[in-house]
Amino acid sequence: MGATNTLDRMAAMLGQISEVSIEFKASTDVPNGGVLFALPALLAIGLLHSTQKYFRLPNGYYGLDSLFLLFAFMALTRIKSIERLRYCTPGEWGNILGLDRIPEVRTLRSKLKILSEQGSVEQWGGELCRQWMAVDLEDAAILYIDGHVRVYHGDQTKLPRHHVARQRLCLRATTDYWVNAMDGQPFFFINKAVDPGLINVVENEIVPRLIDELPAQPTQAQLNADSLLPCFTLVFDREGYSPDMMLRLKQKHVACMTYHKYPGENWSLEEFKAHQVRLVSGETVEMSLAERGTYLSGKLWVREIRKLTESGHQTSVIATHYHMDLITIAASMFARWSQENFFRYMRQHYNIDALADYCLEDIPDTTRVVNPDYRQLDSQLHSLNGKLNRRLADFGSLNLETDLELKKVEAFEKKKAFLLDEIVSYQEDVEALKLKRCETNKHIHISELPEPERFSKLATQSKHLIDTIKMVAYRAETAMVNVLRENMARLDDARQVALSVYQSEADLFPDYQKQILTVRLHRLANHSNDKAVENLCQELNETNTQFPGTNLRMIFEFGVT
Repeated sequence: MGATNTLDRMAAMLGQISEVSIEFKASTDVPNGGVLFALPALLAIGLLHSTQKYFRLPNGYYGLDSLFLLFAFMALTRIKSIERLRYCTPGEWGNILGLDRIPEVRTLRSKLKILSEQGSVEQWGGELCRQWMAVDLEDAAILYIDGHVRVYHGDQTKLPRHHVARQRLCLRATTDYWVNAMDGQPFFFINKAVDPGLINVVENEIVPRLIDELPAQPTQAQLNADSLLPCFTLVFDREGYSPDMMLRLKQKHVACMTYHKYPGENWSLEEFKAHQVRLVSGETVEMSLAERGTYLSGKLWVREIRKLTESGHQTSVIATHYHMDLITIAASMFARWSQENFFRYMRQHYNIDALADYCLEDIPDTTRVVNPDYRQLDSQLHSLNGKLNRRLADFGSLNLETDLELKKVEAFEKKKAFLLDEIVSYQEDVEALKLKRCETNKHIHISELPEPERFSKLATQSKHLIDTIKMVAYRAETAMVNVLRENMARLDDARQVALSVYQSEADLFPDYQKQILTVRLHRLANHSNDKAVENLCQELNETNTQFPGTNLRMIFEFGVT
């Protein structure tokens, strides 16, 4: 419905063409036409890099490049799911892509399924990651790792429960472990339907991958000459606090930074000195810092850095990077907020928690999960310990002289004896439960779970593909934001201005004789934003970007309102 290129569609149906040719037509007031301003950044970031190498589509009307561009443009204009395309004008979106109309939701889902089933999504994402790390060598030297819990509200399978900190609840969910740069830009992520914990994922999956793929690492000769020289540095929160793991990573020349889980007593205020620390945002702030050497668990010697706040609180950071200066460690550790901001922004704007499809996949029978019997015993033990502690507190607080309600000795002794009986009973129950818990395996294979407790995992390939495209879109948006900020007084508004550009109307004027495609953006809400976008136009025009699949060089300019 709404298709005008009927001849090519008939040819595609008969298998006579592999994909339709891109052909732009003069159009005015195209909704979301401003999203074409993001095309140079998307191509530079690598949206279409090696897609022909890793993905194949059967002969049809829509080509591979058009589909990837459509997914990226949807992310940038905040169309948060494929289903929402049902409420968008397909012909107007076709104008943006040089087509008569974009595919229907059903067609788009079938294409996504074909791409996902080819098993090349992770290879494509890995190649993009290596490309980004090679460009940002300085950013790739310090990597931030954290888990993002994606809550599942469906009823197709009973996923394990995870603690969702932002909601303060234990909900059925799956966990993605993200690896980001200091400024929050993503490199890659690893999905875990059965979460083994941050320590396990870091040591067994993330570090081996980084050792193999991270560019510009020290040579073996340099490592032999300096045993304390790290190949790269990992930054994570208290969930990754483990002296044993940090010691093993140190032996692999991997440095770690995290918060001290057991910092002990406060240090003397005379140890703290004021330092000027440059944050990842470019702002310079004054921090009161102090440093000592600390021996963790009698196994590992680390540097402990403390920051003194205005309220007198001391935040303790430990690091196994022995060459980095004090100020850089403080700036690196306290830049963790950038990854938290990334998660929040991606949830709100790019909807990374949404499912890409509703398929399920089997989990290998050898996967280890928490034994439900052990979990139940552990829960009962926590409950009994709570009751026991309350009885002990009540028993200790009873006092004949000060308790006005127990005026008689007999009543006092009766109350005391009653509490003592309860305490002894609870202590016996606690010891019995502890013994029973010790005899119960904490982890079992998923094949050993009772049938009602078994579960499948959510399909990962289509989700991985869509999230990788969203990573490219976020990186492209960030690149444009950095250009916009050069001419903006309020730097925090740059992302909103970029979004306004993507969602603004534009006029498209192709000139096939001169091989030019002019994208004329309508004016924005105020003059200051217009000045920033005018500078952006100059930067984009210098890229000499050609629209994929055509010989049209793109020219970006401002039009009249």
